Amino acid sequence: MCGIAGFYHREKDYEKDGTYYRSILVTMHQKLQRRGPDDAGIYLKEHCGLSHSRLSIIDLCGGHQPMVRKKGQRTCAIAYNGEIYNAKELRQDLQEKGWKFETTCDTEVILLGFMEYGPEIAVRLNGIFAFAILEEREHMLYLFRDPMGVKPLFYIKKDHELIFASEPKAILTHPAVNPELDREGLNEIFGIGPARTPGAGVFRGMKEVRPGEYVTYGKKRALQRKTYWKLESHPHNDSYERTIDTVSQLVQDSIRRQMVSDVPICTFLSGGVDSSLVSAVCAAELKKQGKQLATFSFDFVDNQKNFKANAFQPSQDRPYVEKMAAYLESDHHFLECDNASQIEMLCDSVKAHDLPAMADVDSSMLYFCSQVSKTHKVTLTGECADEIFGGYPWFHREECFQAQTFPWTMDLSPRKELLADDFIEYLRMDEYVRERYQRSIAETPRCEDDGPEEARRREISWLNLKWFMQTLLNRMDRTSMYSGLEARVPFADVRIVQYVWNVPWEMKAKDGVVKNLLRQSGKGLLPEEVLFRRKSPYPKTYDPQYENLLKGKIRKLLEDGNAPVLQFLDKAKVKAFLEKPSDYGRPWYGQLMAGPQLLAYLIQINAWMEQYEIKVR
Repeated sequence: MCGIAGFYHREKDYEKDGTYYRSILVTMHQKLQRRGPDDAGIYLKEHCGLSHSRLSIIDLCGGHQPMVRKKGQRTCAIAYNGEIYNAKELRQDLQEKGWKFETTCDTEVILLGFMEYGPEIAVRLNGIFAFAILEEREHMLYLFRDPMGVKPLFYIKKDHELIFASEPKAILTHPAVNPELDREGLNEIFGIGPARTPGAGVFRGMKEVRPGEYVTYGKKRALQRKTYWKLESHPHNDSYERTIDTVSQLVQDSIRRQMVSDVPICTFLSGGVDSSLVSAVCAAELKKQGKQLATFSFDFVDNQKNFKANAFQPSQDRPYVEKMAAYLESDHHFLECDNASQIEMLCDSVKAHDLPAMADVDSSMLYFCSQVSKTHKVTLTGECADEIFGGYPWFHREECFQAQTFPWTMDLSPRKELLADDFIEYLRMDEYVRERYQRSIAETPRCEDDGPEEARRREISWLNLKWFMQTLLNRMDRTSMYSGLEARVPFADVRIVQYVWNVPWEMKAKDGVVKNLLRQSGKGLLPEEVLFRRKSPYPKTYDPQYENLLKGKIRKLLEDGNAPVLQFLDKAKVKAFLEKPSDYGRPWYGQLMAGPQLLAYLIQINAWMEQYEIKVR
């Protein structure tokens, strides 16, 4: 994994002032150094500059970027972030067509594949990626992002200049860009956050390449967005038995493919069915090579004393982790986060995202990834299975199923509870959220054979893939890459997503068992008690002392007349909120973000506005 950045201007000649623009490119990749601490490079031509910071996973000695290849009068350059899991097959195909390779890295596979197939190469890639390609002869820049949006790619157009990067922080170093926030951005933070509208960059004028799309910009062509992949809806004709077998094959093949690495891999193991399946397949493959899998689990200091079971989090992970670690015979590491680390990482989390994030759900993951990265560069996770196979409550709870809004935030009142009345009126939050929801629902790929209930299931699945899953993928990318750790997500394989998308709910949750299709496909790989364990999401602390620390920080903000978040808050409302007991079972986003996380989110908003010196327009 890596960080990419650069700029393109259809009229400007960067080489005339090469020293100045090279320095900007260097600054950009320095801002992304945490994503790629092993190597860095720049490439500057008349209309375009590319910058790259590298985390070496494949072909440790080769693979320097930006990479340039020539054939005849044609020259193309690439800056790439990601991992291609079918690179071996693509390499063979290109070699049969006469292409010669100088490295064993997948970067060259993409670049030569683009020179052979053009933008169509994106359809042929199985992997996670964001890359920029400069076609020098045609004076064209291409920005591509993988179908599921695992890897990020932001951009902004200032006058005739297109500036892009893996993360906003690199774009913000460019002299033409200022960190500003308008009403739309404020609604993204307060009404939608920590999710984001697909394609929104939150900062004024900033956008993100959407999953399954690419952006083109050239000397004779205006900025254009193009779709190269999208979900297709059609009747599912496979029998239940064949569906189970197909899912089993796809999942296991995806996991094995994503084990490719020239450095040791590990897995995150929560004791749930998703991460346990990933770990089981990895452990079995490594045993064939005489190797032992390293696994990591996460929890909080003294959480066994403070844990409070609720409808969203029915059980603790540790007993199941212990069973799985013994079953796999893995080299297991129990990692714990304390209150001080979790509080401290709230601001680091903002630096990792360049935005307020999932509060302590994010900061704790940032801490855990920093610990894993001390011994490993690559990990496989169980992320995304719930969105794809229907694991969340809103897939099967009637009130969520019927809600004509995002089912993970059905009630906006907790979001407004601490805001000033005039700010609430200015935002028109309900209108903003309703428009985003309705627009997204309208984009749902339809199937004529669906009845009303199955059509609604498809809408909820679409919302989960395009919104909720994207939030968790953003979290996994930023928290891992902040410490130079590459986190892979086998369940987000485009083949799995496309196949399961059309499987009817009666198969996905047969006999009323949540995610039963995935569980049945894992038969024989896991102990039954783990395979059919009731879902319990990512752990969070229930230590009352943690909440007290948060309240102390909020009180300090209230006393600080210069705290930027105060322009949005009603102090009297905040003070009253601090005196109320927290309701851990009433989340305002997803399943985990309740009262304490609302306080932590406000702390992140304040830190974000301070660190980035954001102006509200």
